[in-house]
Amino acid sequence: MSAAAGKRQTGAFGEDAVCAYLEQHGAEILRRNYTVRGGEIDIIAQQGDFLLFVEVKTRRTGSLVSGAAAVDAKKQRFLVRTAEQYLLQYPSPLQPRFDVAEVEYSGRFVRHITYLESAFDATGF
Repeated sequence: MSAAAGKRQTGAFGEDAVCAYLEQHGAEILRRNYTVRGGEIDIIAQQGDFLLFVEVKTRRTGSLVSGAAAVDAKKQRFLVRTAEQYLLQYPSPLQPRFDVAEVEYSGRFVRHITYLESAFDATGF
């Protein structure tokens, strides 16, 4: 398996775990891997009055860099722009919210999910 294929497989593993987590917390998954030129959003979901744009970061137990730290200003800008494109294509009365989910795994098991609601906002982009 190539490194890129392994990374995609790991990402999909983490996204599956976060989708299950969100559904257990009352969210409805609307889209996965919404992609436009210049960006991708891992999960788009609806929960109450919010339209969630969720970035998932999957890391091995003991990883040196946290998932949230990997969502830097540049990544946030791409996510905001991609969300804007989504909202132009699929207008919604819901309040947009940008969340980050950190998935920690070991082997084939999810050890922990840290879900950061409103991890950042579109202010300044």
